[in-house]
Amino acid sequence: MRRLLTNKWFITAISTLIVVAVIILGSFPGSPVNKVLKPVGAIANPVASFVNNVGNSISDFWVAVTDGMAIRKNNEELRAEIASLQYQLNMMEEAAIRYEELQEAFHIRETFSNYDIFGASVLSREADEWFSVIRVGVGNSDNIYLDSGESLAVVDVRMNLIGRVIEINEDDSKILPLLHEGFTVSGKVNEVNGATMIVSGDAMLKLQGLCLVTGIDPEVIPEPGDVIVTSGDGGLFPQGIPIGVIVDVDISDPLNITATLRPYSDIADLSDVFIMVPFNEEPDVVDP
Repeated sequence: MRRLLTNKWFITAISTLIVVAVIILGSFPGSPVNKVLKPVGAIANPVASFVNNVGNSISDFWVAVTDGMAIRKNNEELRAEIASLQYQLNMMEEAAIRYEELQEAFHIRETFSNYDIFGASVLSREADEWFSVIRVGVGNSDNIYLDSGESLAVVDVRMNLIGRVIEINEDDSKILPLLHEGFTVSGKVNEVNGATMIVSGDAMLKLQGLCLVTGIDPEVIPEPGDVIVTSGDGGLFPQGIPIGVIVDVDISDPLNITATLRPYSDIADLSDVFIMVPFNEEPDVVDP
């Protein structure tokens, strides 16, 4: 019997029966058990209320967490949608700009009616040299050819001189920009009987985005602000293509007057170019 009273399972079973009996007796109206348990209830009620409040707080916290997760997911979706719309807007703006450029390109054909105009996108240039040879996406497959000793003028959408074609392959071409030290073109002041001069690239000046002007006649020295265009001398470039504007003039050596010129075209920020190919005039056939 003593061993039985110390058995934990026996004690648990007896305790459970007592609790059940108390609950059953307390369910009867007027039961003395209610009077006995009343002080206990006074203590247990605040505890139960506290536990209930804690449970409600935990529930509210969980609802807030789940709502916050849902809001975060919605925000991410909205940000993705905004980014997509912004991308589409940028594409539309770029397309509008390209359309305007193509519209302006028609003026090149109107101005130089004896030339075919081939538009091409810039494909690449050396990363460490802004003004190295430029490769563009047009070539022999587009019916453009370059005979030995010839040169084809290259302009931007506003007809400003960029440089000249030096090589044409099957699907691409290489352009020597006017800022390159290997480039030279005959220019003149843009006025009737304007003074002629030589515009060329210079290894030092190109770092400032400038060209060197030499071959200046001491009797007709250009002034800062004078607009320089191609003269047409030599037949390599058509006359009248805008090159740039005189920045300053150095007359310290009267026998070698020089000047610097800032090109109109932004060589470092090109995306499209236009190659000017003169029409090939077929000789008239004379009947015998």
